[in-house]
Amino acid sequence: MLVDDHPAFRKGMAALVDSEADLLVVAQTGDGRHALELFRQATPDIVLMDLRLPGIGGVEAIIAIRKEFPNAKVIVLTTFDTDEDIYRAIQSGAKSFLLKDTPDDVLAETIRAVHAGQERLPPKLARRLEARQQRAELSKREMDVLRLLVKGRSNKEIASDLVVSEDTVKAHLKTLFVKLDVQDRTQAAISAVRHGIVQLE
Repeated sequence: MLVDDHPAFRKGMAALVDSEADLLVVAQTGDGRHALELFRQATPDIVLMDLRLPGIGGVEAIIAIRKEFPNAKVIVLTTFDTDEDIYRAIQSGAKSFLLKDTPDDVLAETIRAVHAGQERLPPKLARRLEARQQRAELSKREMDVLRLLVKGRSNKEIASDLVVSEDTVKAHLKTLFVKLDVQDRTQAAISAVRHGIVQLE
């Protein structure tokens, strides 16, 4: 089953998959919310899932499918490869994470491997996942502060938005800098965007 919101990409991917003697596309959709409903109908062996989708995102769609079908096998196929994207996809239960420029033969081989029960992650992405797993998790409040920091808000503005004191904001920033292994606000903002912790709107 293909889940991607670009019709031309889905068409090309369907042609590629169908050209393999032992593979067949049984369903496709461009909508994350529709993915679960379609999975119920088609019960595919493998799902190729993009991350950025209308309705709900790919990670949310994977979680929804695997909640109802714990044995569902999902391969993320996307153009987005920040550390956070990889981490969230694997955490949600994806068995593999590939970029859309993956060679055709590698994609077909990965589909077969995941179908056989294996998990596949290209070495480069595996190293980045490992590095991400070693980083401390940010609390919800730290994430709130970081999002506002990335938007260029001052400590005073962040305090006002979150209805806390400036001292509280400074304390959160201190913890953030340690967790992100950065020295200042600018580095924190760059790191947050580069690693996909905060997505620019």
